[in-house]
Amino acid sequence: MIAPRRLLLIAGFSAALAGLALAQTATVAPPAASTPAAAGTRFITVSSTTSTQDSGLFGHILPLFQARTGIEVRVVSQGTGQALDTGRRGDADVVFVHAKAQEEKFLAEGFALERKPVMYNDFVLIGPKSDPAGVAGTKDIVAALKAIQEKSAPFVSRGDKSGTHSAELALWKIAGIDLDQKKGSWYRDIGQGMGAALNTAGGMGAYVLSDRGTWIAFKNRGDLTIAVEGDRRLFNQYGVMAVNPAKHPHVKVSDGQAFVNWLISPEGQKAIAEYKIDGQQLFFPNATQAGA
Repeated sequence: MIAPRRLLLIAGFSAALAGLALAQTATVAPPAASTPAAAGTRFITVSSTTSTQDSGLFGHILPLFQARTGIEVRVVSQGTGQALDTGRRGDADVVFVHAKAQEEKFLAEGFALERKPVMYNDFVLIGPKSDPAGVAGTKDIVAALKAIQEKSAPFVSRGDKSGTHSAELALWKIAGIDLDQKKGSWYRDIGQGMGAALNTAGGMGAYVLSDRGTWIAFKNRGDLTIAVEGDRRLFNQYGVMAVNPAKHPHVKVSDGQAFVNWLISPEGQKAIAEYKIDGQQLFFPNATQAGA
């Protein structure tokens, strides 16, 4: 006959083994997040300019779109030229950018079904408060660029084939300044996005062309301020296009078009208009404006 004390030891040892087995079973059980339902999340990829991301606009409107449709939007944030190239490769379902001439070329090449205007804001010339070019408070962007070049005042260019970079180059051309001949150490081409360009300008005490939305959202202003604004040549239009499935059959054309349709709908336009920072509206919807 087994002694009572030995029975207790055996019972305790058996309980420990059972507990260990349960613990091991719990350790190897798959987590809930790996279930097939989670793996099948409905989403589209949107290649877009850095200004829609850096300004915080996407953080405001995308949750509203997902709540309405159940479609998650995954953003690839690049300069407009790169964003359009991403669409050309079929690596995005939708492109949402701000360089109308480049958008129309993308459309003419057959990479999009159609182009829809969405919203606008404007560009502003940012500069140091010391204002070495003497342009602060003026409204003529062409005269300001001429003064910057003549005085060799430091200027930062994104140099990344973005919509902002394209607008900057067009303005130098309007000013009659051939950068290939005139730019020197005063002109710094960084090949990066808007946030990096503003940071570089702050560190150098330089001028830089920025979209107003990113400038309003930018926190590291330091000694920078708006030098020139209000020139009609600083207008900045945004457009959206679903990638053509005839070029890339794998694109999610139905869900991509749903995003386009929502952006230009009264609900989407209202969401864009309601995005503000410190009471300042960053973008102005104009989907119904012919020719925008």
